[in-house]
Amino acid sequence: MAEKNQQVYPLAPAVADPRSDEESDLQSKEFRRKRRIKIAGYIVAFAVFQCIVIAVFAVTVMKYRTPKFRLGKITVETLVSTPAPSPSFNTSFLAQFTVKNTNFGPYKFDKTTATFTYGGVTVGQVDIPKGKAGFRSTKKIKVAVGLDSSALTSTSSLGTEINSEVLTLSTQAKLSGKVELMFVMKKKKSAQMNCTIKIHLKTNTLQSLECN
Repeated sequence: MAEKNQQVYPLAPAVADPRSDEESDLQSKEFRRKRRIKIAGYIVAFAVFQCIVIAVFAVTVMKYRTPKFRLGKITVETLVSTPAPSPSFNTSFLAQFTVKNTNFGPYKFDKTTATFTYGGVTVGQVDIPKGKAGFRSTKKIKVAVGLDSSALTSTSSLGTEINSEVLTLSTQAKLSGKVELMFVMKKKKSAQMNCTIKIHLKTNTLQSLECN
C-alpha cells in the first residue's frame, strides 16, 4: 500500500550548458570580425587598383609629348651643277615633311618656314602651312623647294664637292603649336628639325638623309 501511495515527481528540464552559448557567441563575433577584415581588404585592394589605374592613365594618356618634326624624303626634279672655276648649283625637288604626334589628342601647329643652307649660308626657304596631326598619327606635308648657290660668298668647298659628285645641304625649322587632351586641356609644344641632305650629282638622286 505504501508503494501505491508514493508520489511520482516529473523529471526536471535539462539545464542548458552556459559554456555552449558562450562558445556560439564567440564564434559569431569571430565570424563578423573576419568578414569585416575581408571587406576592408577588398576596399583597400580596390583603392590600390584605382590608384594604379590613375597612375597609368596619367603617365600614358595624360602625358604631354613633344611631336617629332622631320624631313621625310625628297624627290629631285632638276639639278644643274657647274664645276670650277665658277662652281655653282641650282636644284628643285619635292620635299615631304612629317609631323609625328604620339599624344592621345591632336596637335595643331602654326605656319612655319624651313631654311635650307649650304656651309651655313641660306640658299633657299620654303613655307610649311599650318595644319593638324591627329590622335597618335603622322601628318605628311609635301612642298616644292627651289635652291641655288647665288648667295654664296665663297665657293671653294662647293667646287670640291661638285668634283666629288656629292652635294651636302642642311635644313632647319621650328614648329610651334598646341597639344589638346580630353578636348579641354591644351599645352604649347614646339618641335625642332635639323636635317642633313646629301644628293648624288651624277644620278640626281638622294644619297642620304639624316635628321635629329
